[in-house]
Amino acid sequence: MPRLFEEILIPLPVFDELRRSAAPLAVQQWAGSPPGWLEILPEPPTHDPGLLALDGGEKAALALGLALHADLILIDERKGAAAAVHRGFEVTGTLGLLTRAAQLGLIDLAGALDRLKSTNFRYRPAMLDEVLAKYKKS
Repeated sequence: MPRLFEEILIPLPVFDELRRSAAPLAVQQWAGSPPGWLEILPEPPTHDPGLLALDGGEKAALALGLALHADLILIDERKGAAAAVHRGFEVTGTLGLLTRAAQLGLIDLAGALDRLKSTNFRYRPAMLDEVLAKYKKS
């Protein structure tokens, strides 16, 4: 991540989601000792009524992005991504992040997608194959 972006900021509610028992064990372990490049910030207050329909993590990410005038938000949930785009953010998801890292030669995309399949990441069955095929064509 630090080789892809200048700053990586995460609101506390999102960080808390990574530490919950519902998160994959590898994610919980990673969050138990977060890397130094990850800055965990409190969720700023928001008065945007359009964010109230989102879940806590998406709402917190957008509130932080708005408060800091962020350029890009990493969000996978459709409603959250649509809300981010509506507010003028560039949005990428996990698959976009992995593809960007592969384009820079930082990871093997096929291997990363195989590992992603063993997590609780939700996706259409053919989606990962489509991402890999599209990447190979570019």
